[in-house]
Amino acid sequence: MPSFEITPIGTVRNDRTDVQNTDNWGAVRSTITVDERFGESCLQGLEDFSHVEVLFVFDRFPEPNADAFHEPRPYRGRADLPPMGIFAGRGPRRPNRLGATTCEIVGVEGRELRVVGLDAVSGTPVVDLKPMMREFLPAEVRQPGWVSGMMSEYFKR
Repeated sequence: MPSFEITPIGTVRNDRTDVQNTDNWGAVRSTITVDERFGESCLQGLEDFSHVEVLFVFDRFPEPNADAFHEPRPYRGRADLPPMGIFAGRGPRRPNRLGATTCEIVGVEGRELRVVGLDAVSGTPVVDLKPMMREFLPAEVRQPGWVSGMMSEYFKR
């Protein structure tokens, strides 16, 4: 397959720096500063939305070995959880190390977007921002029963 290059559009700033500290993201307040090449009005109109989808790169994790994805592994490395294929999880150890999180918008000022609930550490490169629109949300979500219990602390405030 052909490869492609993505240039970040901005960077995350917050109080979280430890990539191993993976829970309690719900109260984390972050500022995403968009690169000046997009101009001071690049976020104009985003303040009218309640949420934004942030696409970012898990840049603190090493480029994975392709063989690492061949066999299902217990979710989050926990032996009490079922083995899952690489595309059945949302963790950082991914083929392209891309993350996506829908966050509440707290404020917009110039090239700065303030959000709450972004699960990315300070310095993380942001590759895109998309306003969340009701029409893009699924009517119903189905997931295995164990997921809710396992993720109960993830976005805890």
